[in-house]
Amino acid sequence: MASRAAEQREEARQSAARLEAEGVRNVALTWVDNAGVARVKTVPAQRLPEAAARGVGMSPVFDVFTSDDAITESDHLGGPDGDLRLFPALDRLTALAGQPGWAWAPADRYDQLGAPHPACQRQFARRMTERAAEAGLELRMGFETEWIVTRAPEGHHPAAADASETLDYPCAGPAYGMTRVVELSDYLRDVTEALTVQGIEVLQLHPEYAPGQFEVTTAPGDPVRAADDVVLVRETVRAISARHGLRASFAPSFVAGQVGNGCHLHLGLYRDGTSLHRTPEAAWGLAPDAVSFLGGVLNALPALLAIGCPSPASYLRLQPSRWAGVYQCWGVENREAALRLITGAPDDPDGGHAEVKTFDAAANPYLAVGAVIAAGLHGIECATQLPEPQTGDPGVLGVRERARRGIVRLPATLTEATDRLEKSAPLYEAMGGVLHGAVLAVRRAEEAHFAGSEAEDIAAATRWRW
Repeated sequence: MASRAAEQREEARQSAARLEAEGVRNVALTWVDNAGVARVKTVPAQRLPEAAARGVGMSPVFDVFTSDDAITESDHLGGPDGDLRLFPALDRLTALAGQPGWAWAPADRYDQLGAPHPACQRQFARRMTERAAEAGLELRMGFETEWIVTRAPEGHHPAAADASETLDYPCAGPAYGMTRVVELSDYLRDVTEALTVQGIEVLQLHPEYAPGQFEVTTAPGDPVRAADDVVLVRETVRAISARHGLRASFAPSFVAGQVGNGCHLHLGLYRDGTSLHRTPEAAWGLAPDAVSFLGGVLNALPALLAIGCPSPASYLRLQPSRWAGVYQCWGVENREAALRLITGAPDDPDGGHAEVKTFDAAANPYLAVGAVIAAGLHGIECATQLPEPQTGDPGVLGVRERARRGIVRLPATLTEATDRLEKSAPLYEAMGGVLHGAVLAVRRAEEAHFAGSEAEDIAAATRWRW
């Protein structure tokens, strides 16, 4: 332990010297709580060696924070007692292009004796990645990030607003229209440039459907890196927006009744460097383990919604015929299916993969990737098979036709999704009782807080939380 601390200190000393030479004076250490909010402790750059060797103190109570900063409790967590240590992931230490003088690193959480904190979501994602590797599987994951920008109001603006808030969109162009790129070309250029400088490979950026809405897709990586990346992407977009006098929201429902922000998860399966989505003569090109993995994810989607759609606002977004994937089915290149198989170009060895369309940016990305891996591995253990793929929009089918095809609606409320997560033995086993219980406690508290609220009030109250 002592030698490891010394190694961490020396590596951090070298990193701190490099950062200070680049003009960096402060380092933000982030973790994401179970409500999907990125929380932070910051240290001066010259204190980074000490932080890397000894950690930075923080309370375990943050595991039961809700999105409105209220505090609930679980059987294991809550109250004023205890302390944890945040240890920066030095391999992800990044100077922030949108915040001159600042750097960022995600953090892992340990207790004061050096044992992993059982509710650390980042370490959960790592454990599941390692569990997949033990089964001979490599996963490459990536997120699509959607956000909406408005002009920032003058003076103070609260984190939550009421439904009468005036929203001043900085662009008037149509959905997916080049007009929006022209209107905000400097802003979008700066977003792309900042991400690139920070080592994030941008695959594409384009206007989306809702007013003021955009989407950026970044290159896939291992699951933990993918989750780190999406945290960095969001905070970079937020910072660049602020420098342009704009305000960015990643909330699942920005305006009730309109298309919201998703955060779709893409995943590809590999064994010995070879894609399991490129198996000649196999149905849909999927190797048997890929079929079972995706079958496990599909079967677990009702419970996974409590991970990937964790707010009452999430269920305002999950509406039929809006490409949000509200029915428990899969399809080949079907954007209305909850699980979409993307075939890619035939000559692209890495083109085939799958997309979980239901998830949004209120989700903790480490929980999301870890839970999806756990569900997929359970599918392999059980030799789960995929049903027949669906074509077209299930939302336009009659109730009897959906029943005939075996298509059911995914949970339409956070309460229903949380009930399914509570009963999921595979996810309980993967997450462990401490983390699983903390997630359930936060979901129940969110439900209670918004019980009886109108859709407009839920959207307004959560608009600026993510």
